[in-house]
Amino acid sequence: MMNDLADPAAGTPVARVAALHVHPVKSLGGLAVAAGMLGPCGLEDDRRWMVTDPDGGFLTQRQVARMALVTVARDPGGLVLALAGQGAHAVALPPVDGARRMVRVWKDSVPAVDAGDAVAGWLTAALGRPCRLVYLHDAGARPADPAFAPAGATVGFADGFAVLVASRESLGALNRDLPTPVPMDRFRPNLVLEGARPWAEDGWRLLAVGAALLRIVKPCSRCIMTTIDQKTAEIPDPREPLATLARTRRARGGVMFGQNAVVVRPGRVAVGDVVRVLEEGPSNLVAA
Repeated sequence: MMNDLADPAAGTPVARVAALHVHPVKSLGGLAVAAGMLGPCGLEDDRRWMVTDPDGGFLTQRQVARMALVTVARDPGGLVLALAGQGAHAVALPPVDGARRMVRVWKDSVPAVDAGDAVAGWLTAALGRPCRLVYLHDAGARPADPAFAPAGATVGFADGFAVLVASRESLGALNRDLPTPVPMDRFRPNLVLEGARPWAEDGWRLLAVGAALLRIVKPCSRCIMTTIDQKTAEIPDPREPLATLARTRRARGGVMFGQNAVVVRPGRVAVGDVVRVLEEGPSNLVAA
């Protein structure tokens, strides 16, 4: 096995970075960026904020599809949230020495800082249910799933891993099987690649992207969020793309699109960067 600190200039060029996406607040609107730093928790600012219920349980579009309609802009010292018909609301980054409260992401309890009553009230009105907004200052507080990730790998408020990698060619292959094509934003990836054959990412293990190294750890299992139109928060077809993925991409653990990755060497990445494979293996799409 090639060492995780291998020369990123080595390896086989397989693709280029076609797009980079940051989702500052878990399950709210995302941002396309031209470049960014990949750190231990993934792209800078990605999923470091999270909406919770009053008891600290995480909320996503699975429960509140309307979250897709709240746009997010990065602002010096914080964020600006906006929703058509409700206007915009600026929220400051909570102080690093602010009081921590434990919030829940799946089975993990994570210490976060509450962003205050003003934004909680704005989000409650926007989403139609009581909620709070919290921020994760402690980048190392939540380990990635140790069943798949190497020791020391961390994640912010993403479901399980720091980075989600997807391929335009794989989306094209999926869309050829779908009755109605779906856009990439249904899958909310961080790195969108182009230039490889469809599903080539199933066999990638270690990637050099810009100055960073990524370890691919497992395929990403998909849920009902993929049925939600990210522009309207409506569900055009409650069966798709999951029904088609169930026929073509079913594996142990669910139906899969995209690959989860952890950052083993931080570094800057940019749209247009060459992606090199430093280590490959058999397909990790293990049959159910």
